[in-house]
Amino acid sequence: MQARSALFDLYGDYLRTRGSRAPVAALVRLLAPLDIAAPAVRTAVSRMVRQGWLHPLRMASGAGYLLTPKAARRLDEASARVYRTGRGGWDGRFDLILIRDQPLTRRDAERLTFLGYATLGDQVWVAPRASDEVETVLQEAGAGYERFSAAHTAGSAGAAAIVGKAWDLERIGRSYREFEEELRPVVKAVTARSSDEEAYAARFRLVHAWRSFLFHDPQLPTALLPPGWPGIRAAAFFDKHATRLRPAADRYVERCLHPGR
Repeated sequence: MQARSALFDLYGDYLRTRGSRAPVAALVRLLAPLDIAAPAVRTAVSRMVRQGWLHPLRMASGAGYLLTPKAARRLDEASARVYRTGRGGWDGRFDLILIRDQPLTRRDAERLTFLGYATLGDQVWVAPRASDEVETVLQEAGAGYERFSAAHTAGSAGAAAIVGKAWDLERIGRSYREFEEELRPVVKAVTARSSDEEAYAARFRLVHAWRSFLFHDPQLPTALLPPGWPGIRAAAFFDKHATRLRPAADRYVERCLHPGR
């Protein structure tokens, strides 16, 4: 697990609801159970400051770092997708983006993929739902574009064909099965006799692995999913153990943030 991605997970899953800030000493303590050394944490923090994700500030307990507004927006959107909140049914329409001029760079394409978009061609992007952040990404990329809300004239059959062209559902489904196989022993190892630190580390690895699906799975509506979709079972597995391990993980976070209490 890389320090930078772990810091995004840490802020998004634990610190966002705790003022979006933490002293650097606490960041080091909180990533130690993930086998991430202090120098790697400090290097990643400095990089995130340069990239505009964190802002340095002086805290009572020493030097600390606060989420910037753009980081807070990104983490809030990611959290809504991780825990599947605030999403209703599907209205049968896709968000369609036509890029003018040159195709997007690899970095900008990855940013769109993270938001749930996929390509239908070098300059055509599609998503099952519109993202509030997509126009910001395109403007920062300096891309000329046209954006449409579109429904397939062939109805659900045509929409399913669009999905089949844009996303490799077989690969995504296989990844969900592998997620369960790999994480099951990690979370099952935490019992009532386990320490809060052990529960925190297991839950962190669970959420980190689950969050990786944000880069691959657009969370298609049920109407567009094949029968027996593995993502449904994987989501139930994630919800069960993320909830079970949360109280102990929260206790560990509080001790790291306030070691003198």
